[in-house]
Amino acid sequence: MNGHLETEEQGDQRPDQELTWSWGHRPRSAPDRAKAMAPPPPPPLAASTPLLHGEFGSFPARGSRFALTLTPQALHVQRLRPKPEARPRGGLVPLAEVSGCCTLRSRSPSDAAAAYFCIYTYPQGRRGGRRRAARTFRVDGAATYEENRAEAQRWATALMCLLRGLPLPGDGEITPELLPKPPRLLLLVNPLGGRGLAWQWCKTHVLPMISEAGLSFNLIQTERQNHARELVQGLRLSEWDGIVTVSGDGLLFEVLNGFLDRPDWEEAVKTPVGILPCGSGNALAGAVNQHGGFEPALGVDLLLNCSLLLCRGGSRPLDLMSVTLASGSRCLSFLSVAWGFVSDVDIQSERFRALGSARFTLGTVLGLATLHTYRGRLSYLPATVEPTSPTPARGLPRAKSELTLAPAPAPAPPVAHSPLHRSVSDLPLPLPLPQPALTSPGSPEPLPILSLNGGGPELAGDWGGAGDAPLSPDPPLPSPPSSPKAALLSPITEGVPETLASSGLPPPTPGSPGAVSTRGPHDHLLPPLGTPLPPGWVTLEGDFVLMLAISPSHLGADLVAAPHARFDDGLVHLCWVRGGISRAALLRLFLAMERGSHFSLGCPQLGYAAARAFRLEPLTPRGVLTVDGEQVEYGPLQAQMHPGLGTLLTGPPGCPRREP
Repeated sequence: MNGHLETEEQGDQRPDQELTWSWGHRPRSAPDRAKAMAPPPPPPLAASTPLLHGEFGSFPARGSRFALTLTPQALHVQRLRPKPEARPRGGLVPLAEVSGCCTLRSRSPSDAAAAYFCIYTYPQGRRGGRRRAARTFRVDGAATYEENRAEAQRWATALMCLLRGLPLPGDGEITPELLPKPPRLLLLVNPLGGRGLAWQWCKTHVLPMISEAGLSFNLIQTERQNHARELVQGLRLSEWDGIVTVSGDGLLFEVLNGFLDRPDWEEAVKTPVGILPCGSGNALAGAVNQHGGFEPALGVDLLLNCSLLLCRGGSRPLDLMSVTLASGSRCLSFLSVAWGFVSDVDIQSERFRALGSARFTLGTVLGLATLHTYRGRLSYLPATVEPTSPTPARGLPRAKSELTLAPAPAPAPPVAHSPLHRSVSDLPLPLPLPQPALTSPGSPEPLPILSLNGGGPELAGDWGGAGDAPLSPDPPLPSPPSSPKAALLSPITEGVPETLASSGLPPPTPGSPGAVSTRGPHDHLLPPLGTPLPPGWVTLEGDFVLMLAISPSHLGADLVAAPHARFDDGLVHLCWVRGGISRAALLRLFLAMERGSHFSLGCPQLGYAAARAFRLEPLTPRGVLTVDGEQVEYGPLQAQMHPGLGTLLTGPPGCPRREP
């Protein structure tokens, strides 16, 4: 094993790391894509049922031998030589901590018959933080490389089927053909997100992990406010299996409302979206983290948890609120509508953005020092009340997108990018990856060579050693006849704005702060703003400290405002605090909200209702209203929840617990 290792030329062939993904073939329509991305239920096997068992060597070669046992929830590793372990240290690898797996081969002539497979894991340390670790095993039970390679691929395929929720065949034939083509994701990164670390975190944590998982992706850095909104207006969404924002909640707000500006908004809004938290609030990511069964986390730990869930695949319907403002403009909300203390803190703490999530702590302290009450009227349709005569949903006038796409070109050298964006191909990425080059399968342009400190590929931590040359990716198998060929993709280009002559509506102004739309789903539960409400509505009027209408469970990564909320429960959860509460009592509410126990405090000023629609009418002349943390025009507004209107990439629910 101390001989020379050689990387084989890959050419146009797909690397074996494609085995690490199985979201399904790319369907044509957004609803079909969303359906395909929800993995089928795993086979009804007990958590401890052995699926595969074998004895392998290690890399680097130190004479160690290991017995591996794969179960539906974990990989059990026990050292056999030189000294068997009665209680193996680090011998249990939960699949919830695995991002991907690949097969490798040696370049040394003396080791030509052996094959290898490497498992990429992100275990939690004693203090709770995750650190990347790669474990590489040597398959040498057969006399020929082909037989050893087939065994390595059998283990890699079985492992990835379990990660993706794909059933294993009962006859024991486990071949790479069980895994479908990798999905294609568009990553949108706001480099100024949070404390301005989003791009650095993306290079250091996100790209290595999703590359290990075998995802096909393109990456674009946003350059200004509403840039993401402009981009999604002109995308050919059929070419993408999902759009993932790497930032805070604000970038996803832009994406969803960019869908709303498209002529095909009804189809576009079903495009699966995901979020990898690199912002300040990260409320939706906190809810995704809880849905995945992880402990509450912040910062890089939350980012790694959400990245692991994204790598495993799976989606859920996402409820979206249609919010109508006083001017008649509309926007889609996936998170919350806030008035009073919450919106004041959100907007006034913008000047402390360099502090990251600590800006909200400082903003809360300052807000408590200058606590205000606001007179207003809150009306809502309780969730238990059915509408008397619901109007059939219908679309509203649409406008052409402001971006067009060039037709799919014939294969040619990469063209220069327009000033509209920069893709990952334009930027040097010195990432610590376990391979000499990262090429995202299906990308129209190759990604740059990635290395560690200018050297060769890295093998993680304990399994590396001085004098041991790194392994190279195994040469890929030919694509099975049923595998779809990679489609030619249209480059994102800057086009001439177009408008529909029949609509009579000007195109939206993407550069304006808080840009909103007049299009979207029909709010059949709501009468026009300013007209009387129908029977069955409940109205509260008085002095309020805050009013919050929230869809998911989390208001922040560590604030659980509606602990029983789900992404697709079809409800808007209304929380309000009336005037008369002391500063100390309000502080206790927010401290308890970190655990989701604020409703158990018995605070008489705290109220809650589950609703399907609501109307808020501020009666004070000045104040701040926010939708998903973005400030909107002040005045009366109303909103209706549209169950399952969108699709959210969440990963599997309730990640498996550690086996005893």
